[in-house]
Amino acid sequence: MSYFDVASAAPLHPVARQALLASLDEGWADPARLYREGRRARMLLDAAREAAAEAVGCRADELVFTPSGTRALHDGIAGALAGRRRVGRHLVVSAVEHSAVLHSAAAHEAAGGAVTEVGVDRAGAVTAAAYAEALRADTALACLQSANHEVGTEQPVAEVAEVCRAAGVPLLVDAAQSLPWGAVDGDWSLLAASAHKWGGPAGVGLLVVRKGVRFAPRGPVDERESGRSPGFENIPAIVAAAAALRAVRAEAVAEAARLRELTERIRARVPDLVPDVEVVGDPVRRLPHLVTFSCLYVDGESLLHELDRAGFSVSSGSSCTSSTLTPSHVLTAMGVVSEGNVRVSLPPGTEDAEVERFLEVLPGAVAGVREKLGAPVGVTAAGTLDELTVDALGERCPLPVIELAKALPRVRVGGTVTVLSDDEVAAVDIPAWCWTQEQEYVGARERADGVAYEVRRLV
Repeated sequence: MSYFDVASAAPLHPVARQALLASLDEGWADPARLYREGRRARMLLDAAREAAAEAVGCRADELVFTPSGTRALHDGIAGALAGRRRVGRHLVVSAVEHSAVLHSAAAHEAAGGAVTEVGVDRAGAVTAAAYAEALRADTALACLQSANHEVGTEQPVAEVAEVCRAAGVPLLVDAAQSLPWGAVDGDWSLLAASAHKWGGPAGVGLLVVRKGVRFAPRGPVDERESGRSPGFENIPAIVAAAAALRAVRAEAVAEAARLRELTERIRARVPDLVPDVEVVGDPVRRLPHLVTFSCLYVDGESLLHELDRAGFSVSSGSSCTSSTLTPSHVLTAMGVVSEGNVRVSLPPGTEDAEVERFLEVLPGAVAGVREKLGAPVGVTAAGTLDELTVDALGERCPLPVIELAKALPRVRVGGTVTVLSDDEVAAVDIPAWCWTQEQEYVGARERADGVAYEVRRLV
């Protein structure tokens, strides 16, 4: 079995396992106590904090441990907004942030705050100019991930941080995906990350608040972790998390070069092996271990099951899964195909042969799903109809797009196909399909029973 989903959670690093077992015997006591056992626990906690701070590139007294990366993001955003409430209640985020950030933004807006969402290009990247335009006199905080969780695109954090600094606005960086590969560049103000992304145990996050940043913790606080993360510290897990981060950093340069070659191979060969595939994300400014592609006319859930049966554990941003009936907000913001999406994120140590076997298995898995769904084999010569309406009401992704692809050959070049659909995913995938197939997306109009999407045949 090949596990290709470390962007979700990395297996426990061997060094983390050793540190966890050792600290279970030494780090169980209350680090706030002055007796021998407490002092020993405090030494372990302080050493872990120093190691984590060195990896982040901050002072040890700027870093606190939290129960998760999600908690770090929630607390970081809430504390920064509260600390700057006299400035205003305006929050700036990118459209492709992790859901934890977007959930915090939604809660802030529901409580009367204002939120501006900065858009991205088709590669999933923001620009510093877009952030500069979004900042206002009442902006209390801006947020930007260092690299995208779904497509791996690296963001221009240093440039955005410079813009924010010039405007006097703190920038919070979600570094969960990139921190194992290196420190985040730029003059950022706050940073959050999660240990299970780099081979540490789940249940450990970290939050960094630079000196001089106004910050007011929300909710009940206590004396632990500078009052920013209440509750008894899980010292064995924290020690293991810090040990894993130090270990993966020591291996990062060599592993990054090796894994980048493997993901480059996937990016290059998948479009040749599988028809109607779009590889998404920035081809250059991206994480070394992650590659994402979308397969037209494929049910994402079925494809993941086929790959699982073949021995590959991968993830998907596809809307066509049992866990969600809405499109991936990242793929939607990028304007790319969401159906049949596959995210491959390789763990350190992945062998060349594993990737080759994946490339051997993938075409058959996709073809099998397409056959079951009755997907078109290819576009035939142009038909004679001027216009055609396809009733896909009640059908779910990817069937409206499949019906569109089947209908298009029946109209002449310049003719139109109108797809009737009540599946909200069609609003994303039909325009994206037109872009990949070089057809014209004319637009959509609301109907009582759904939406009518009009497409003009160009080729």
